[in-house]
Amino acid sequence: MSDVAAGARPGQGDSAKEPDRSADPAVEPAAGPAAAPVAAPAGGAPDPDASEDEQAPDGDGKKAARKQRPFWKELPLLIVVALVLALLIKTFLVQAFSIPSDSMQNTLQRGDRVLVDKLTPWFGSEPERGEVVVFHDPDNWLAGEPTPESNVVQDFLSFIGLMPSSKEKDLIKRTIAVGGDTVECAKGGPVKVNGKALDEPYIFPGNTACDDKPFGPLKVPEGKIWVMGDHRQNSLDSRYHTDEATKGFVPVKDVVGRAVVVAWPINRWATLPVPDTFDQPGIGAAAALAPGAVGIAGALPLVLWRRRRLTGGRTAG
Repeated sequence: MSDVAAGARPGQGDSAKEPDRSADPAVEPAAGPAAAPVAAPAGGAPDPDASEDEQAPDGDGKKAARKQRPFWKELPLLIVVALVLALLIKTFLVQAFSIPSDSMQNTLQRGDRVLVDKLTPWFGSEPERGEVVVFHDPDNWLAGEPTPESNVVQDFLSFIGLMPSSKEKDLIKRTIAVGGDTVECAKGGPVKVNGKALDEPYIFPGNTACDDKPFGPLKVPEGKIWVMGDHRQNSLDSRYHTDEATKGFVPVKDVVGRAVVVAWPINRWATLPVPDTFDQPGIGAAAALAPGAVGIAGALPLVLWRRRRLTGGRTAG
């Protein structure tokens, strides 16, 4: 009898000869397909389960947040920016001026600081009747007036517009008439602009409109203005310069701007609006000519019609 076991192919032997792996604790049977390795979070984001030491960047890595610069390093830049802004504001927007005299009482007091609008003149705006304006000395109106001394700090502050300059020869008055207007004032009477009497409650109490220096009638040239102080008996304004080269008129090009507000002292804070008397009907030079122009325009068609009728009658005869 042949031995079958000896002639069997490999792998077809008795299963009892296979080693028992279940008894080996080092080998665990797989419950299913082999698990894939877990990929690292995209973008290198830290693993929330990782420890702080594992999340910390290495020596060559960049810090997540940039360290803030100390304030003292940024302070010089802030100062430069502030000075540039102040200079631009002084040049193009507003500038502070100090009132050196009593010529505008009681509207303005000596020592008041006013803010002057310098923006609107850049867009072609010109002074209007009733506005308080600051202007450069047109023809040595301030001759003989003392110029106060200033120190380095005052000069610097005036340069950037935080203080008025003590070296500039500027005046502040009220605009009474503009180019094209006719202005006059007889002794004992009111100031008249284009024949309209002004009601001037802003005049210093006890003063008259012009008794100390009557004038006119005068025609204001185009591009000029006629100015007067509110303290009439204490103001060397246009009335006192009619015999000079300017004839008392101030060129519009010399006007710095309109004073819009009293900014200092705080208890004197106030705006400087145009008085209602300058808005009365017919005060404008164009309005004063309007009735005559309307009359001419109305009469012209009648004259033409009459001429045509007469001409037609003669032709027919």
